[in-house]
Order: sequence, then C-alpha cells, then structure tokens
Amino acid sequence: MTQHNGGPRWGVVGTGGIAHAFVEGLRAVPSARVTAVSSRTRIRAEEFGEAWGIPNRHGSYEELAADPEVDVVYVATPHPWHHPNTLLMLNAGKHVLVEKPMAMNALQVSEMVAAARANDRFLMEAMWTRCLPASRLVRELVAEGALGELRTVSAEFGINVPYDPDHRLFNVDLGGGAQLDLGVYPLALASQYLGELTVVGATRQLSPDRMVDTHTVVLARGENGASATLSCASRTALPNRAVLAGTAGWLEIPRFWAATDVVLHRDGHDPERFHRPFRANGYEYEAEEVGRCLAAGERESPDMPWAESLRLAGVMDQVRDVGGLVYSPTTVKAVPLG
Repeated sequence: MTQHNGGPRWGVVGTGGIAHAFVEGLRAVPSARVTAVSSRTRIRAEEFGEAWGIPNRHGSYEELAADPEVDVVYVATPHPWHHPNTLLMLNAGKHVLVEKPMAMNALQVSEMVAAARANDRFLMEAMWTRCLPASRLVRELVAEGALGELRTVSAEFGINVPYDPDHRLFNVDLGGGAQLDLGVYPLALASQYLGELTVVGATRQLSPDRMVDTHTVVLARGENGASATLSCASRTALPNRAVLAGTAGWLEIPRFWAATDVVLHRDGHDPERFHRPFRANGYEYEAEEVGRCLAAGERESPDMPWAESLRLAGVMDQVRDVGGLVYSPTTVKAVPLG
C-alpha cells in the first residue's frame, strides 16, 4: 500500500469502520498509496497503521495536516467533525475527500466550498454510490431514453439497530439520526435525476429521548414536476431498493446505495437484468475518481460537484425544518476537535 507508484499520497483522518472499508477499497487501485493516518489518540493511529501497513501515524489531526508526505486526505470522522476537519486540511494545502453527509447543514458546506476555492484545492463529498459501475449504467440508460420521460423516483434505506443512546445513529453529539446517516442516499439519488428538489412534506419518528429521528419519510417535487418519495429508518428494516419510473418503463435497483444489479422493465418487453460487480468493496471507484480529477487538475468532480453537495445539504435542511428537528450550532460546536 505504501510503495512509490506515482499516484497521490493519501492520508486518512479517523480510524472507524468506514476508514477501514475505504483503505480496503484502495488496495484495488494500483496508483493508490496511503502514507499517513491520524486519530485523536496515537494508540488508535498506531493500531490502524499497523493493520494496513501505513508508515506515518499521527496522534492528532493537526499533525497529519502538517505532514509533507500527504497530498489528499480522506475525512472519515463523525458528521460534526467533517466541517472543522475539512477546513483544517484545506487550509493546510491538502486536497479532501470527505465522508457523507458533507457537513451538518448547508452553511457549513458553503464554508467548506469557499475554503476549497480560496486554497485552490480539490474537494468532494464521498458519495461513493455515484462512482459505482452499476450507477453509471443507470445514468446511461436514463440518458438514452430507456424510461422515456422520468416521472417519479422512490427510494428507501432502512436498518433495524437496537436503540442505544451512545450509538452514533442515536447520539445527537455524534450527528446521529436516520436522515443524516441513511437518508442522504435516497435524497442524493432523487437530486441526481430530478434536479432541484422542493420538499412538499415530511414525517418523522423520533428516538426515545426525542433528540434524533429514527424514521423519516419525504415527499419532494423535482424541477420538471416529477415526484420523489424517499424514506430512511434506523430502527426498522425496509425493502431497501430504488425505483426510477418513466413514460416508457421503470428501473429497479436493489440496495441502490451499494448497487451491483439493475433490472430494466421496458413496456412490452421482458425484464433485462444487468450485473456490475465490484473489483473490491466499491470504495475503489470513488478513490479512482479523485485520482483522475487530481491528475487532470480538476478541483471538483462531475460525479459530485460542489453545487450538488450544496443543493443536497439545503434539501436536508428543508427536511429538518419541516419536521421541526434542529441540530443547534451549540451542539455542533461542542464536539471536541483534538
């Protein structure tokens, strides 16, 4: 993982499960090198570095920001840390891939984009779904008119996790809630195909302490009048699929956020099934897209441009406003950075 091969040198901020998954995906990218990892404690950084053969192991995020052997940083910390960690890295001259959701609200996203622009650095929200081979196939089918005029998008992502107030899905100080963690995927899918979304209505169920949402359903309208019905849940298992329907047929995408299979139903034809497996675990494709952009001198990716991240954050703000759930600046700023 650390040999010199001409590709960008990666640093990893955070040592949780998603960081492990991302580094695993990087093993399938020949040009990828992970040269550094940082955590709030040196012990965790040492353990992560030992597991993946990463040479530079830092006990603070500031140390990684100052590491001259890092070109691009993957920010894999909890949601409230995305904003400060990204600003730290951008202002230190690093390119950044930051986990989704990009930040806690649209204001924070706008500040991150402004910092990327001011520092002339690459910035991308890690919406890995958009880089997957199956997702690219769906875009091609829709673009070539396989569905006719797109009329509706429906998507749901729900898992049943036992309630624990300290779990990241239920802890407000960790940016908990089904909408931020899971609902970003259905919203991103609808935004991708319907453009600017207007939230028409939203319903939600709250955690026992009433601090975060555990089940949210959103009804939205797209730019051309098409509709979206989107749901997410952290305490209820859902069928977990997406359907794009138009005037000439419909597409079904099982596990759409990690898609490998697509079924096309054209009016008057038998279903057509497509299979696009991962080379590794799927995270390799977003890493490749970052490498492609950096090699081309691009500062944002067409797969997830800054305007799209801003738009998506704004829609999530709308959803929270409609449901009366607010992550206060006090709560966000209370999270320690060291």
